[in-house]
Amino acid sequence: MATTTMFSSPSAILSTTTTTTTSKSPQASPPSPCKPLLPFKQPLTTLTAAAAIATILTTVPSPSLAQESPSYQVYYGTAASAANYGGYGGNSSKKDSAEYVYDVPEGWKERLVSKVEKGTNGTDSEFYNPKKKAEKEYLTFLAGFRQLAPKDVILNNLALSDVDLQDLIANAESLTSEEVRDDKGQVYYAYEINGVGTHSLISVTCAKNKLYAHFVNAPTPEWNRDKDMLRHVHESFKTVGSY
Repeated sequence: MATTTMFSSPSAILSTTTTTTTSKSPQASPPSPCKPLLPFKQPLTTLTAAAAIATILTTVPSPSLAQESPSYQVYYGTAASAANYGGYGGNSSKKDSAEYVYDVPEGWKERLVSKVEKGTNGTDSEFYNPKKKAEKEYLTFLAGFRQLAPKDVILNNLALSDVDLQDLIANAESLTSEEVRDDKGQVYYAYEINGVGTHSLISVTCAKNKLYAHFVNAPTPEWNRDKDMLRHVHESFKTVGSY
């Protein structure tokens, strides 16, 4: 577009016992043909092992309980031009004038986009993981697009103003693209690029005579760890209002 984890009463100590004494025969008893204790060694060992396994299984927490689902906040973007760009950060009025929305994972920080940057490459908003700044999402837009061109043309045009995207495409181990329609029939291009050390998800659409491109990037270790969360963020992007 956030999304995203134990006693019993003691037995009596004293008890009454009765002891019976039996006189022994002076003659030695013949040897017993069998030893009754030996056959019980194996069952006792098996029961002990089973009890140990049961203890381990009950003390190890389930992964589904140990890991909580991530939380998200909705970001409302206005895609204002550089000439009309004023102020930084979010405010309540942006919801009324928003042109697009996407989810931001809880704990991520907003990077303030400068007016110059907005005017040169069209970056409108960006959020990143403060523990690993290369794990981030951001949105760019370009005016003057009434409809989407073919998927390969769109991706190459985006790379013209994004050197990192150029390198990612040039060294990609795999690149896939597909056309997706939302419940209102709006078309989105979804790209997935598996690069050398970096993974990227891109969603592109046209609305209000503008081309919007939402990027989700992460180094490979962070992608392997957070890919479910990052896919949620990627799929949360959509434009709002009239098309």
